[in-house]
Amino acid sequence: MEYRVEKDSMGEVKVPADAYYGASTQRAKDNFPISELRFSRRFLWALGLEKGSAATVAARMGHLDEEKAKAIRQAADEVMEGDLDDHFVLDIFQTGSGTSTNTNANEVIAARAGEILGGDEKVHPNDEVNFGQSSNDVIPTAIHVAAVAAIGDGLLPAAQSLAEALDAKSVEFADVVKSGRTHLMDATPVTLGQEFGGYAAQVAKGVERLEKVLPELEELALGGTAVGTGINAPEGFAEAVIELMGERTGYEFREADDHFEAQGAKDAVVMASGVLKTLAVSLFKIANDIRLLGSGPTGGIAELKIPSLQPGSSIMPGKVNPVMSEMMMQVAAQVIGNDTAITWSGANGNFELNVMMPLMAHNLLESIEILTNACEAFRERCVEGLQANEQRARDLVEKNAIIVTALNPHIGYDNGARIAKEAVSTGRSVRELVLEAGLMSAEELDEALDLKGMTEGGLR
Repeated sequence: MEYRVEKDSMGEVKVPADAYYGASTQRAKDNFPISELRFSRRFLWALGLEKGSAATVAARMGHLDEEKAKAIRQAADEVMEGDLDDHFVLDIFQTGSGTSTNTNANEVIAARAGEILGGDEKVHPNDEVNFGQSSNDVIPTAIHVAAVAAIGDGLLPAAQSLAEALDAKSVEFADVVKSGRTHLMDATPVTLGQEFGGYAAQVAKGVERLEKVLPELEELALGGTAVGTGINAPEGFAEAVIELMGERTGYEFREADDHFEAQGAKDAVVMASGVLKTLAVSLFKIANDIRLLGSGPTGGIAELKIPSLQPGSSIMPGKVNPVMSEMMMQVAAQVIGNDTAITWSGANGNFELNVMMPLMAHNLLESIEILTNACEAFRERCVEGLQANEQRARDLVEKNAIIVTALNPHIGYDNGARIAKEAVSTGRSVRELVLEAGLMSAEELDEALDLKGMTEGGLR
């Protein structure tokens, strides 16, 4: 590899000859060879939006040469579009403020802007690209902007579509009567449609929670600069940049009510992660129920027929597994783990700065991305193809001794318990045993043991 020599305040350092980044980025690259984890595409998009908007406003206010501002904006737009991703080389596990990555962005954009200007005129990464900003307000702003866009453009529509697909199944399965189950044991009848209506409601409530968290994330730290006081930022600069960012994206971004809260704490990120965790818990329950309802097909519950997507075993021919449920359950587990790291990171705001921001950015955006993709795949490849095994559901519910519960108003709890116990031990039906004991007439039993009616509540 060919190198060039760059200088910074600490001296000389060798940098790859074709890299847009400079000495400070190279030092951070050398210091943090920790993982292969990099900031996500969505985060880099947010950084580009921020830097380009800041340059535009700085020129409008007379603080930056117009031609340089246009070049910076063009370079920043290329960052937004992903054209310069190869030059963002730093590990997630780095300085806790994300200063290294802000510097990476400043150096890349400055070098590319200088190239756009023809190469004769230099653009300064700190004085010009970073004008009116600090890593300490740039990075938390980028986290919020990226999360708002990822939720609004991706997760919200994906989760809403999944809720609608589950609701459609609740209508399709409305007349499929089956055994209810509590404690994993037989309980009084329900319909498969009622179960899926519950699943649809869980996801719909998750959508509502996501919508409620967006206004918190739309509040941005930009303008606080180093410690929250706004030192070195012109009056009105941050407000104008944030307004421009809102115009460019369609989101209602606004400047933080209190910059010390916005930079010293990351409570909005912790709250957003909690909402993602709640959705993940809902999705785990739904996916797990579906795989159990489809278990078997001969030795399990088998009330659902799950789409066959791929061979399920390298040794057992014909075996098909509930792979989409298992995928969703793993995604949920990852999101729950991410939330734990975000929660602890949020607690590490020390005085005027949180020093765990890169990890929070990575985990939050990863959770949003994998939940988005999982919701779409689970809907398309599992939920929409589910079929009810109506005969199996009816067979199981008719053998369910707990349907004797519907006879409690007629024969009393004690008689019901005795009948249920005998039905289980002998394999005889509840109907047969009640008639034999002379506790009710056949006509009374027909009315009381209406299986569909049992799913609608009330006295029979």
